[in-house]
Amino acid sequence: MNPHVLFVDDDPSFLDGLRRMLHPHAGEWTMTFAASVDEALQQLEELNIDTVVSDLQMPHRNGFDLLQRIAMSADLCHVPVIIMTGAAERDLKRRALDQGATDLLNKPVDHADLIARIRSVLRLKAYQDQIRGQNDLLERKVRERTRALDMSRIDLIWRLGRVAEFRDEQTGNHIIRVGSYCKVLAETLGMPPDFAEMIVLTSPLHDIGKIGIPDDILLRPGKLTAAEWDSMRRHCAIGAEILRQDAWVRSPMQAISPLDSTDGHGSRGNPFLEMASSIALAHHEWWDGTGYPRQLSGEGIPVEARIVAVADVYDALSSARPYKPAFPEEVVLSLMQRKVGSHFDPAVYEAFRRSLPAFREILGRLTDLADAA
Repeated sequence: MNPHVLFVDDDPSFLDGLRRMLHPHAGEWTMTFAASVDEALQQLEELNIDTVVSDLQMPHRNGFDLLQRIAMSADLCHVPVIIMTGAAERDLKRRALDQGATDLLNKPVDHADLIARIRSVLRLKAYQDQIRGQNDLLERKVRERTRALDMSRIDLIWRLGRVAEFRDEQTGNHIIRVGSYCKVLAETLGMPPDFAEMIVLTSPLHDIGKIGIPDDILLRPGKLTAAEWDSMRRHCAIGAEILRQDAWVRSPMQAISPLDSTDGHGSRGNPFLEMASSIALAHHEWWDGTGYPRQLSGEGIPVEARIVAVADVYDALSSARPYKPAFPEEVVLSLMQRKVGSHFDPAVYEAFRRSLPAFREILGRLTDLADAA
């Protein structure tokens, strides 16, 4: 397809002269002529224009108005503009260049000069289009690659979260449901979108510390002794330690060093690891301070941990386990209601109560998959 050049001038006789002058180049370019800035802007919206050649001094709207409208449009700002001015209008020429004109032509227009300037600007436009196309392709590939990495990261998180589940309850979809519940609660509580998205990814790791608990304690069906229960409670601190662990790399040219050397703590400065470790450590803390491992209370417990506490207990009560059947919803709600103000943050529980339809949908959609796992 030939490049498309738009000529703009309020003098019909001048436009007719351009038509005659440029007729031999009709096979080289597609040419459109506009008698005003308004007409030119309409043509720019309707046609795929590659270059504009415009007079500067026109009634009503002038060449500066045209330059401004083109510069302000995301769709048109890449279109080069050649401005035609009188030879003595130096201040106007400088102003036109300052406002985005690509090139200048003196009036009266010299035929050879006009042809050369148009060809030069069209070559520049073609190069810019090629670069823009390559950038668009690169950005698309980067987006695709980023999405693939995000999906891989999410898949890895689910798999890590299931490590503890496979050792304990054989309920891999428990973590998927808990993550889904947590997002619903975060949104109902009015938390920022970034928080709601992050808690989906971090809450599945809440029990990762169970991989550090001996099998004879973790898998025992009977009642634990006080010492064994103390050992079981250590899974919170173990999980937090795993998620706070410094990331180390070995370089052939360097000694082993942490990736994040700013403070010596791999989780600091990484919001994902900060939230994940916070949840792992505090999801068994109780609102009244009787939980573990640090007996935090009230708003001293991170809000993400308070959210996970409600979601985790709801799912544990609502789902079948090797040692118990799934409780009916009325039993689940009765048991949880008794713990409001002691175990559960009243505000988070109220958000849970308002979100029950969404919780039911998630549980119903994923229960069969969980039973088959």
